[in-house]
Amino acid sequence: MTEGCHPALSVVRLSYVSQTLPAVVAPSLPGVAAPTTATRAAALSAHGMTLGYGGAPVVHDAALRLLPGEVTVLIGPNGSGKSTLLRSLARLHRPTAGTVSLPDADDALALHPKEFARRVTLLSQSRPTPNGVSVRDVVGYGRHPYRGRLRSSDPDGVRAVAWAMDVTGVRTMADRGVDELSGGELQRVWLATCLAQDTGVLLLDEPTTYLDLRYQVEILDLVRDLADHHEVAVGVVLHDLNQAAAVADHVVLLQHGAVRACGLAADVLTAPALTETYGIRIDVSRDPHTGAVRTEPVGKHSRRSAVGA
Repeated sequence: MTEGCHPALSVVRLSYVSQTLPAVVAPSLPGVAAPTTATRAAALSAHGMTLGYGGAPVVHDAALRLLPGEVTVLIGPNGSGKSTLLRSLARLHRPTAGTVSLPDADDALALHPKEFARRVTLLSQSRPTPNGVSVRDVVGYGRHPYRGRLRSSDPDGVRAVAWAMDVTGVRTMADRGVDELSGGELQRVWLATCLAQDTGVLLLDEPTTYLDLRYQVEILDLVRDLADHHEVAVGVVLHDLNQAAAVADHVVLLQHGAVRACGLAADVLTAPALTETYGIRIDVSRDPHTGAVRTEPVGKHSRRSAVGA
């Protein structure tokens, strides 16, 4: 049983093949069983989370765990509470009940802001685009939790900024103004800013929204690479169910502010659960070549191409 979600589900994991870096497989020690999801230490845990706006609850008694080296995707209809829950993990929405904990802090909500920001970072949906500021300087904003009054108080800053720009592929545009960039380029710069923060937990709220297909794929490749090759614990809100199936180690399905199901993609992304949750018929199949879960919403005109053929 998968710890930390209600109800818990479990099945064989689907793999996501990164297009950016080669796969790395850690060898197992003889006679030593690999740790399961339920026994591995979480990079961030939330329990009994109840959240609301103006006294009206929008999330009820939600729980989840983010594990190092794994991607957890939150899905659900508009208004289901997924972004509110994610923001609460970053302390941007204080719960009326519940706890958020880190390996070295049972009550993460009580940490000093800079201490918390050295452990958890969030790429939010909307951010202002500063004028006349270079990519390098914007990425450097991610070092704020480590700096005092003088930049020299951050000896790892140059290394962290360079690494973040390399990983996200923005080093070649380091001296360009961020106001000159395309939407996809700018999204990678903001992701680099989060990475420069050098945290073990990365939260992303709909990072592919408004991006064209190429940049959507590139951002999700980066997310998968960060988990696979840098042991980052990633929590991400996505609307596209096929993207969720491709990138996730675990999927959390929310409905009316409650966790309806959580587990591996093949467990959670079922036709009955999705059809009921989204209020529209959604067919689910497996790709015959890769075995990946595929979802298809069925509307009144969904079969036009098949009929026309």
